[in-house]
Amino acid sequence: MKHILLAFLFAAPAFAQSAPVTLPGEEEVDAYEVSNANAGAKPFESTTMLEAFHGREGISRIVDDLVEQVQKDPRTIEVFRASDFVRLRRTLKEQFCYILNGGCSYTGRDMVKVHEDHGVVASEFNALVELLQDAMDREGVSFGAQNKFLAKLAPMKREVVVR
Repeated sequence: MKHILLAFLFAAPAFAQSAPVTLPGEEEVDAYEVSNANAGAKPFESTTMLEAFHGREGISRIVDDLVEQVQKDPRTIEVFRASDFVRLRRTLKEQFCYILNGGCSYTGRDMVKVHEDHGVVASEFNALVELLQDAMDREGVSFGAQNKFLAKLAPMKREVVVR
């Protein structure tokens, strides 16, 4: 079952659509334009980074670990309290896979729209980055690969942190 879900999550690229993608267990969201541009960063040119993250299965383990930790960490629990964790897991896996050049498409909303009602402050964003680093460490992703990936994500801080 796990491999079937992974296959679905990392299936062939999605085509442009205005209806949001929703899996069983996800909450409905308002319509938006589905586009890889919504991922917030362009993908790496080669698959070297994907390999450093142990492929799609490594991405899946990192995201699952990260989502589990943000629900427990007192620094992030309030920001994520009302989150749809089914959708969050799916879209983070898509986003990371897309950016790491894993052949995935990102079907989530753009970073501004996703975070506009969360009221994220810099300290919460920084805590999330620390939790992501911890998840990447547990997956055995090298420090250099982590830094390259975080450098791709860093510009999103302007779109995520609102106060």
